[in-house]
Amino acid sequence: MCLAHDLGHPPFGHAGEDALDAALADADGFDHNAHTIRILTRLENPYPGFDGLNLSWEALEGLAKHNGPIAAPTWALAEANDECGLELDSWPGLEAQVAAISDDIAYDNHDIDDGLRAGLLQLDELIELPIVARLWDAIGERHPRLPVEKRQRALVRDMIGTMVGDVLAETGRRVREAGVETIEEVRAAGRQLAGFSQALGEQERELKRFLYARLYGLPELKPIRDEAQRVVADLAAAYRADPSLLPLDWRRDDEVQQLRTLGDFIAGMTDRFAIARHEEIVGPVNLPAGRF
Repeated sequence: MCLAHDLGHPPFGHAGEDALDAALADADGFDHNAHTIRILTRLENPYPGFDGLNLSWEALEGLAKHNGPIAAPTWALAEANDECGLELDSWPGLEAQVAAISDDIAYDNHDIDDGLRAGLLQLDELIELPIVARLWDAIGERHPRLPVEKRQRALVRDMIGTMVGDVLAETGRRVREAGVETIEEVRAAGRQLAGFSQALGEQERELKRFLYARLYGLPELKPIRDEAQRVVADLAAAYRADPSLLPLDWRRDDEVQQLRTLGDFIAGMTDRFAIARHEEIVGPVNLPAGRF
């Protein structure tokens, strides 16, 4: 689940997803989580006897709803649910819940690491956060003459360790409190069992607010995001206008199916491949050299 849960992302991640969703609005849009299931059950076909990768029901169910129950599935997820009976209205098993909280931990800490290395985050502002200050001070006490760069790396490692330890303790507490002993009881518990404690959860949400304000929303990153979205939108428009630009196997007679299939094609591109196709069939791309 951890390896597969983001397979459905199109080029340029969430920015590309927003552009592709808008471009396919008249075919019910695009959602990367639903597209992950579509890849695993329809698009990847290495076996002669069936479509998809023949994953277990538990793997597909966990991937579909690792972030919790889904009340209004998108078209691709609704199709998969009709075929596989993924019980979208209940919580998934503990493995999927652990995968989801692990994703949060990885996301937070790798973005801190990248932001500090790129000079986009200010260390003085970061260490004002309670979840960071405590660990930063403890590292300084253990290693008083440690260079700042190594101390930053130690901070990221200690942040991950602290969050993981908290999730292990809190998940054990919730499981005991709920009295669950079987996977069916986990799904019927009606709430998330794997997660942060209340105290650390509040600190982690404060950290996320900081990252949104100081990193994700930086004005200097907006032109890059806008250009990435233009690449995806332009490709969608070009393939819609002339489906013959698509490889023969990706062409369909039905209009809605053609739109969804060109979405499949674009979503399967890497950043570099999307840029190359744009330069080939649309025109130049203005993105920083070496970033993609």
